[in-house]
Order: sequence, then structure tokens, then C-alpha cells
Amino acid sequence: MQIGRWNHQSAGASGGHSKFSRSPRDGKRFPSSFGSHRNAPASRFGKRFPSRRGGFGVFGETEAEISKFMNKTVVTTEEPVFVPEHKFTDFNIGEHLKKNIIAKKYESPTPIQDKIIPHVLLGQDVVGLAETGTGKTAAFLIPLIDKAVKQKGERILIMAPTRELAVQIEKELAGFARGLGFRGMVAVGGANIGPQISQLKHNPAFVIGTPGRLKDLMERKALNLSGFGTVVLDEADRMLDMGFIDDMRSILGKMRKERHTLFFSATMGKDIQKLIGDFLDQPVVISVKRRDTPSTVDQDVVRIPRGKDKFEVLAEMLKNREFSKVLVFGRTKFGVEKLAKALSRLHIHAESIHGNKTQGARQRALEAFKAGKVSVLVATDVAARGIDIPAVSHVINYDLPSTYEDYIHRIGRTGRAHARGKALTFVQAR
Repeated sequence: MQIGRWNHQSAGASGGHSKFSRSPRDGKRFPSSFGSHRNAPASRFGKRFPSRRGGFGVFGETEAEISKFMNKTVVTTEEPVFVPEHKFTDFNIGEHLKKNIIAKKYESPTPIQDKIIPHVLLGQDVVGLAETGTGKTAAFLIPLIDKAVKQKGERILIMAPTRELAVQIEKELAGFARGLGFRGMVAVGGANIGPQISQLKHNPAFVIGTPGRLKDLMERKALNLSGFGTVVLDEADRMLDMGFIDDMRSILGKMRKERHTLFFSATMGKDIQKLIGDFLDQPVVISVKRRDTPSTVDQDVVRIPRGKDKFEVLAEMLKNREFSKVLVFGRTKFGVEKLAKALSRLHIHAESIHGNKTQGARQRALEAFKAGKVSVLVATDVAARGIDIPAVSHVINYDLPSTYEDYIHRIGRTGRAHARGKALTFVQAR
């Protein structure tokens, strides 16, 4: 096995040999099935996955694509210091909200907050182009909370692609809106719909949900959107990728025709441009994208020779103390679950999150990972966007991503808040 240009010494190797090429220290037999599918889109672990580039495939099958997984950070190079035009105290928002912002230890606006909040306060439609981890949730929540306070009866819908992102947005909302006299609720699948129906009877000012569950609630007559005048489409490119376009159109069609729309996306392809043309009215476009991949993430590949079991490589890697808080990405729900259980049998504390788990189980796994009760979280791409997990030391792409955009979002889980992280991508010899 070769690990790109990665320094083997940094992984705890000694002498001229990689520690990952040795047999497991505990002498246990590793299940060969974990290395047999070689990242192929069709495997014994599940169905074939259609690539958005056409046909069936994954990103990273050619040397040109593999080269995008290698990017050594330069520690001596500093990013230009961003100087915001505003302070949070400068914005035309209520004093109670300003105090809540300070209580959450928000000091200066991030670039997207600095540029977008003034336009949202003016009631303008906005397109925000930014990666995860840039502070975009606060960029739309702060002005919309102020709107809900000042315009009594205003109701706001926030659509997100995943349950985890919806829950995270509601958690942020609760902090910013503390003591302001209104509530928000989360409407997501994988959770009992009964309590969600009950919460909607109280007419919450903010409804935050995934398109599928929102549509389900509408069909049950539990959610009437005719009184909603503001909508946020968060991670719109991801919702498009996940096939939610028809649900999104159906949901927006039930809202007031005169509406205030905020649209956030990490990419700007033709499909996204069409959505913007269909959904927004003369929007202000704000882009704070600087580069594809974070400068704080050291990226490399782990080349696994033909016949070598990649599960064995992963297990040996995770026994090193350097790998203290690791996100491992797989392609299928079944494969992710099986991988987490196999690691646990080797006394590597691991949990999994994927679409077959209930919302409660997924949330418990995330909380255990955040709290350090487990050191490894194995996940499908449901975890790649919108999940705020502090201090992730490594992201490991055990299975190749479907697209380069998916890769970017996966590795964005490490190297956050000015910390440095590492991203390793397993590449099986053909």
C-alpha cells in the first residue's frame, strides 16, 4: 500500500516500512468482503448508483481525477485576513436579538453574513453561493428572526436536504431567538409524524423541514403554506441532486405568490440557474467562494495494492492515536452499517449514520461522536453537508464519492474554525 506523498512517519511508522502493511496486532481475521468491491459502483453491498455525470460511475477512477484528492497544505502560508464592513451591532435589528448574538459568542460577521444580512433586512431576494462552514445559517436566521419579531404573524419556511441539517438549523434558531416569544419546529422523516402535526397546530413562526416530510404534512392537511411569505432553500444544489425538485416546486406553489425567497447553494450549474430563474425575483447574488477545497485540509490518497484488503488498512490506521476523531465515508447504507459493526468488533469505538436509521438513532450517534464517546463515525453522504461536528481530525473516503462536489463537502467536515485537518481517499489498484 502506498499513501500518496503522505509522510509515513507522521502516522507512527518506524523504519522504512509503512505500519499499515503489517498484519493486525491482535491477530484477528479481517472480513475480506470489505476490500473486494474495489469502490466499484455496483457491489455486493447494494445497488448500482447512477452518476450525475451520466451512466454509472464514481469520481476518482482516472489518474487525473485521483490527483484532485492530493493537496498538501502549506502551513507557512496565511489566508488573507477578512475585514468585515459591519459589526453585528451595526445591523438594523432589535436589541434583544443583538444580546442573543453576543451571548452565542458571535464577534464579527463572516464574509457571507457581512454581505447578505443587509440585503435580507431590506426584503430583497438573495442567492448566496458559499460552502458549508462559512456561517450561512446565521446569515439568513439573524435577519429573518428580526423580521418575525417586527412583522407579527409572519411565517417562515426553511427547506433543507437532510434531517441533520434541519435539526441543526432549529438548534441555531433556538439560540438566536431565546426570549423573543416565538417558536420553531422541525419536520423531518425518520421521526414520528404525530408530534410534528401537534406542533403545527400552534402555528410556529418557523417551520424547518425536508421536502419529503413537508409534502407529507401538506397532503395530510396539517401544514397550510398559504400564510407563509418567506422561504429559505438551503443547500439547494443538494436537494436537486437528491431528486427533490418536484417536491420543491409543489411546496413553493402552495405559498403566497408575493414571497421573499433566499436561495443558498455551493455550486452554480445550469440546473441551479434555472431554479433561480423560476423561484426568485431579481435576486441579489452574493458569492464568497474562494477555492474548491479548504486550505486548512491536507489531502492525500491511500493506494491499496491489488489483493490487499482495504478494511485491514483502515483498521490499522484507526488504531493510531493521531486518528482521534474520524469521519469515514461509504457509499451504501448496508456497507456503512456493516463497516461500523466490524470496527466495533475490533474494539474500535464506531457508530454509523445512514438513511435506514431513525432520526433519533442518527442524532444519538452524532451526539456520541461529538462528545468523544466514539472515535469513529461511519456515514453515507447524508453527513457530508450541513453537519457541525467540531474538531474532526480526519476524513477518510473509504469508498470513492460520486462526484467531485461530494468530495468537497465530505472533506469540509475537517479543518473547520481555523483548525487543520487531514483527508485521505482510498484508491484501489485496478
